[in-house]
Amino acid sequence: MATMVRAGAVARSLPRAASRRRRRLNPNYLFLLPATAFVLLMAVYPLAFNVSMSFRDVDAGALIRGDAEFVGIDNYRKVFGGTAIWQAAGVSAVYTAVSVILILVVGFLLAMLFRKRFPGSGTIRALLLLAWILPSVVSGNIFRWMLDGDAGIVNFVLRTLGYPENIYWLTNESTAIVGVILATVWSGAPFAMILIIAGLLAIPDSVYESAAVAGASAWQTTRYITIPMLRPVLLTAAILSLIYTFKTFDTIYIMTKGGPGGSTAVLPIFAYQQAFQFFRFGEGAVATTLLLVIPLVMATVYFILSRRDQEATA
Repeated sequence: MATMVRAGAVARSLPRAASRRRRRLNPNYLFLLPATAFVLLMAVYPLAFNVSMSFRDVDAGALIRGDAEFVGIDNYRKVFGGTAIWQAAGVSAVYTAVSVILILVVGFLLAMLFRKRFPGSGTIRALLLLAWILPSVVSGNIFRWMLDGDAGIVNFVLRTLGYPENIYWLTNESTAIVGVILATVWSGAPFAMILIIAGLLAIPDSVYESAAVAGASAWQTTRYITIPMLRPVLLTAAILSLIYTFKTFDTIYIMTKGGPGGSTAVLPIFAYQQAFQFFRFGEGAVATTLLLVIPLVMATVYFILSRRDQEATA
């Protein structure tokens, strides 16, 4: 009798065990395999290979043979011991800071303009978005033509207004950085505008009505109501614009190739020159590793600040 009871208990436990195994081997997880393989092959492996290459003496021959010698941190010493990377870092800092500030200011002003509908507002907003949708190669070529010293439309307008001589914007060290910043702001401001418009629409109209009843001016309403309530959106727009601008390569390369005299040679241009012009792949890998670390730091700061905002409003 006891044997029969134990056999019955075992028989009842078998379906439960099979059900647990099915849950552990849920076939739905198989659908994640293509995406996982894609991320590993297209993101994780190149990053790991780049970091590994930064610790090796890699030239064109060693890259083909696959026998690059491990040199430890010698590449880092060479790169950070020279002046070229610090010049590139300084150019990147100026270019990124000025571009992001202008992107946020222009995006905010455009968002305030398109906050309320008016005749033609939808068409104008769609046309502005073309600047963001266009490939960077196209926008870079557009601005290279516009700022051309002899046939550019900018100089044509200046001559029409009475300016006596042509300005060679992209071949002058003092004005080349201005040209690439203008191109970056032109393509980046519409993205910031879209984010800020979404934030503006989330602010209740009753808040502005109360401010109007209290006699607040337009400037006071913007300063004490709109901007504080847009802080999470502005923070998001700032960090995304910062990362986008910091890694810009194609626009600058199309317009100036990092010249003249290195005045527009930002860190991505420096990394490209080391790897594909001087064939110092190890030192180029050091620069690209730096391009990975800095955006990660920016993203970490963003998550910390956004979490603090969420805890403050909770």
